[in-house]
Amino acid sequence: MKKMYHLANCTTCQAIIKETKAEEAGVDFQNIREQKITAKQLDEMKKLSGSYEALFSRRALKYKELGLKDKKLTEEDYRQYILSEDTFLKRPVTILGDKIFIGNDKKTVEALKAALKK
Repeated sequence: MKKMYHLANCTTCQAIIKETKAEEAGVDFQNIREQKITAKQLDEMKKLSGSYEALFSRRALKYKELGLKDKKLTEEDYRQYILSEDTFLKRPVTILGDKIFIGNDKKTVEALKAALKK
């Protein structure tokens, strides 16, 4: 499976798609604003990443709005927040077989680019 979960209007996601040539590599895209992540999909991501926390974005505006930085969140909390609000997913998330690439830091994008070239 080659799948990328992203937000279509996110300029960072757009830049990563272009830089990694994900479309040319046959990656299937899911715009998580139009097609919400299912619990099953999120659980699969968790299985590959090791935790829901690894998939959770602390940059989301609602993170501060809801005062989450002052709360002790559990794995179940992370799961519920991601399922309830698409911006809580650290984007993009790309799954290539049994490998997962989460977020947009330079090292992750370079690793994704290398994996897509194989």
